[in-house]
Amino acid sequence: MAWTLLIVAGLLEVVGVIGIKRVAVRNDWPNNLILIGGFFISFSLLTRAMETIPLSTAYAVWTGIGSVGAAVVGMLFFQESRQALRLLCLLGVIGCVVGLRLVE
Repeated sequence: MAWTLLIVAGLLEVVGVIGIKRVAVRNDWPNNLILIGGFFISFSLLTRAMETIPLSTAYAVWTGIGSVGAAVVGMLFFQESRQALRLLCLLGVIGCVVGLRLVE
């Protein structure tokens, strides 16, 4: 259950990051709600997951999901670079997150 909470927390971190981008473009209450809501729920779930998953593993997985998710969202919706080396680096992050899960 803790790993499910951690994965959902990472995905909601991406929602919070989308909120940051939206607030940067247009600072209004719906965009601020996305930003605050995404991060608040994400932090809450991360806290619950850390009750059983070690801090170092949980935080690394959470930030990995958030980093890869934010990069993918940037590429899909905000015309960010899709260079092969960038994609390779993202695969490296995913590999490291999976590796942390396997040695947990």
